[in-house]
Amino acid sequence: MDRVLLFGATGFLGRAAGAALRDDPRVLEVVTVGRRPVPGTRWIRHDLVSDPTSALTRLLAETTPDAVVNCAGRLSGSYSDLVAANTGAVASLVDAVLASTPKARLVTLGSAAEYGVVKPGERVRETDPAIPVSGYGVTRLAATQLVELAARGGDLDAVVLRVFNPVGPGLPEHNLAGRAVRELHRALDTGAGEIRMGPLGAYRDFVDVRDVASAVVAAVFAPRVPGMVCNVGSGTAVTCRTLVHLLAETAGFAGTITECHPPSARSPGVDWIAADLGHTARVLGWSPRHGLAESAESTWAGGATDPRRQPPTSTGPHRSTPATSTAEPTASTTVKRP
Repeated sequence: MDRVLLFGATGFLGRAAGAALRDDPRVLEVVTVGRRPVPGTRWIRHDLVSDPTSALTRLLAETTPDAVVNCAGRLSGSYSDLVAANTGAVASLVDAVLASTPKARLVTLGSAAEYGVVKPGERVRETDPAIPVSGYGVTRLAATQLVELAARGGDLDAVVLRVFNPVGPGLPEHNLAGRAVRELHRALDTGAGEIRMGPLGAYRDFVDVRDVASAVVAAVFAPRVPGMVCNVGSGTAVTCRTLVHLLAETAGFAGTITECHPPSARSPGVDWIAADLGHTARVLGWSPRHGLAESAESTWAGGATDPRRQPPTSTGPHRSTPATSTAEPTASTTVKRP
């Protein structure tokens, strides 16, 4: 494969995907496209949200990529912001690929938030109903459906990777694990004996960012995919509390974790979710390789990303005593790790 165009290369998932693509000997060149350059790569400036589709069509015609990978998107904001970043951007990519490079493989990232509420204890399949419960999930699902619609007649060759809950170094602070890393740094820097989080009892399927990146590579090179939506997760659901405890233990934080902040608005009412990976394994030949403890270690080592600043370096004492959590969301009593 001569050339891959990568959108969203400066984001959390895009950085990992770009590194995996550049490391693959089958890829001769990765061209990054976005608002900011990526050091060491050929970069083309284009904003998927604000620049016209006609400019994107010309860009694709001039670069003639063999594959187009979209890791761009937005997790929060107004409905109009989410529509523009998550749905409109993908629609522009679909239009531009069809108009200029119809033979190129389009790989774009979706989200487990597209499913909405699922039955506890069961792994969700790509063919299960998708009824999102947030603006984020609605705009991601709309993008997936547009790609499916364009691919239905065979004109578009595409794969949508429905990513569950990614974790790893450089995680944004508006993500659960990113917030936990930020709060743990602050506690260790100041000597505080408590960090405050939202409710941590929901079960989530946490997947290592390196595994997401390897799924992107697999999607780029897979034969034309029957059933183009593919789950990308670990296949296992654990409580958010479990992940935060692992992060705290890795950091050496021995204080209290108090669950007193409001829950996330991205997944209201979703108490359980885990990915069924059977379809992904069959059509992409992909499976996750990194366990949650390893992911927690790399997440802590890499810090959290805030667009306004870099996370502080911890200078506080590092102890091996297990961290503790509160059993009730508004309590501050200490209990043993579940």
